[in-house]
Amino acid sequence: MTNGGLLVEEEREKRRTSVTIYNQQYTIVGEESSEQVEAIATLIDRKMKDLKDHNPYLDSTKLAVLTAINIGNDYLTLLKKLEDEKKDED
Repeated sequence: MTNGGLLVEEEREKRRTSVTIYNQQYTIVGEESSEQVEAIATLIDRKMKDLKDHNPYLDSTKLAVLTAINIGNDYLTLLKKLEDEKKDED
């Protein structure tokens, strides 16, 4: 919401969810449900473990970046597919 050109952030309920990703514990604070945060953490954990299985010499930083690239690619591919389906409906 904007007010006189300034961004005014509405107060929303924040939830704390503890998750484990690649054997590291994290507390995620946000507006999403705990179930959503846990599902995301599970997705990332599985992707990291799968990539590590195929690339055993990657350090944690490179593994995290490669995981982000793979998930970003999945996301953009899905967006493109949705755009194409929407164009087909028109």
